Amino acid sequence: MRGSHPLDNAVHSALTGPHAHLARRRGNASRYPPDVSPFMALPGSPGEADWADAAALAGHGGGVTLTGLTVEPPDGWEVVTRTTVLQLVDDGVAAVPDEEAVRLTRADVPEMLALAERTRPGPFLPRTIELGTYLGVRRGGRLVAMAGERLRLPGWTEISGVCTDPDWRGRRLGTRLVLAVAAGVRERGETPFLHVVASNTNALRLYESLGFRLRRAVTLVLTRPPTAPNIAGDTGRLRGARHEP
Repeated sequence: MRGSHPLDNAVHSALTGPHAHLARRRGNASRYPPDVSPFMALPGSPGEADWADAAALAGHGGGVTLTGLTVEPPDGWEVVTRTTVLQLVDDGVAAVPDEEAVRLTRADVPEMLALAERTRPGPFLPRTIELGTYLGVRRGGRLVAMAGERLRLPGWTEISGVCTDPDWRGRRLGTRLVLAVAAGVRERGETPFLHVVASNTNALRLYESLGFRLRRAVTLVLTRPPTAPNIAGDTGRLRGARHEP
């Protein structure tokens, strides 16, 4: 959309930019592989053909998640959930590396999936680690906290997957990892941003105290076209998302 900011349609900016190598495309519609992320992107003002292409892409992976200021799927598409999330951008974050943080690899994915299952930070899938750098903290050899990079678009990288094991909360592990991930983003000359579910007021206050500024509200829509199979599992993951600091 002419004159729009890359963050206004962040998924589209990522899939047509730094994450283009991950994109599955049909016409103007694109999406991440279903085992990487549930997000799909459409141009700013999608037409009938764009929605038809989106339906074809969604059919094999169940459902998809769309974002935007206003997301109104056409007749025949089922809206499973509609959630408001807040987009925050770096406005003086005291980003700093953390000497205890370790870079997580594919070998750590089983533990990362288990931690995400216990804490529900939002969708985290077997190949989500391919989106960017993930850092973790281990105690007694066990992964107890992590944070990493999700959407990456020209000049911007999203911090996501922030979670801490319930037994280790209250020790600022998540906060330290957010600052460490932000430091890595800054080293590349990019600006960190993140999303928080609007109802998670505690996380919002924390991120604002760290130097993130509210930019805008985003509508997150979990939807499926008429031909898509049931996506009850995806629904549960979205409804359970908490994005714990």
